[in-house]
Amino acid sequence: MLILALLLSIIFLILSLIHINWVFGGTFGFDASLPTNEEGQRMLNPKPIDSAIVGLGLLLFSVFYFLKANLIDITLSSWVFTYFGWIIPSIFLLRAIGEFKYLGFFKTVKSTAFARYDTRLYAPLCLCIALLGYMLKFWY
Repeated sequence: MLILALLLSIIFLILSLIHINWVFGGTFGFDASLPTNEEGQRMLNPKPIDSAIVGLGLLLFSVFYFLKANLIDITLSSWVFTYFGWIIPSIFLLRAIGEFKYLGFFKTVKSTAFARYDTRLYAPLCLCIALLGYMLKFWY
């Protein structure tokens, strides 16, 4: 359990830092992380506050799994672990499946740069996060 929870914590921490980097004007991976249509137009145009909200959420997910691994000594109600143990991996499973046009394994637009990254990196990472989260939930 410790290894799985620690792995999820580190993944979420890295993803959080990338989003926080965007809040302060960083560009690492920014263009490749936004879905585009066939003409190359972005489907989303996030503001820094949007990146901050996502980055903070990912940081909270990281803290959740650090708590699950007992690497942080804070006592929370058992319902937090019960519900968030299901909610977090479910979010990432839904992201891996996608919305059937621009995101996920079942997308129909596959010719854009984002679509290639999504097929090779983003959707598999989301599926991996979901599977690891469910493994923690079922086995521990």
